[in-house]
Amino acid sequence: MDNTAGAYETAEQPFADLAGKYLTFTLAGEEYGIGILKVKEIIGLMPITPVPKAPHFVKGVINLRGKVIPIMDLRLKFGMEPLEYDERTCIIVVEVSTSEASVTMGLVVDSVSEVLNIKAEDIQETPSFGAQIDTEYILGMAKMDGKVKILLDIDKVLSIDELKDMESAA
Repeated sequence: MDNTAGAYETAEQPFADLAGKYLTFTLAGEEYGIGILKVKEIIGLMPITPVPKAPHFVKGVINLRGKVIPIMDLRLKFGMEPLEYDERTCIIVVEVSTSEASVTMGLVVDSVSEVLNIKAEDIQETPSFGAQIDTEYILGMAKMDGKVKILLDIDKVLSIDELKDMESAA
């Protein structure tokens, strides 16, 4: 069986599998995107109960309609300066999957922007920043309206050990 046609398709459209709808949000003035299928809902800030001995980027847990959900501040996870929460700060509730488990968690972001339909031709490979910077959790860079949006692979933002820690916190 000849698979060359498929090979040419992938060479021409290497990011075809990344095309689709993304929820975009801001962190420290930069735009990020998460695949809309990973997003369960967007909620305003609510009281967060701290969890002892949690990693520094885990703010604690919330009670969302009877379900306890761990909350992670993406700014802290990405090594950015903490920011005082305001009326635009919100929590994106996502479903994170690994080979072992699926975890519902909340991500604190500066603000939510919009849902964008990003085409494959607007997506470029993540540039190499050298060995010191881990870009494994970045799917690619979307160029839209003269700006760059960083597309996150939310399943890789947390390591399996961090996910287990967050699951046990909840």
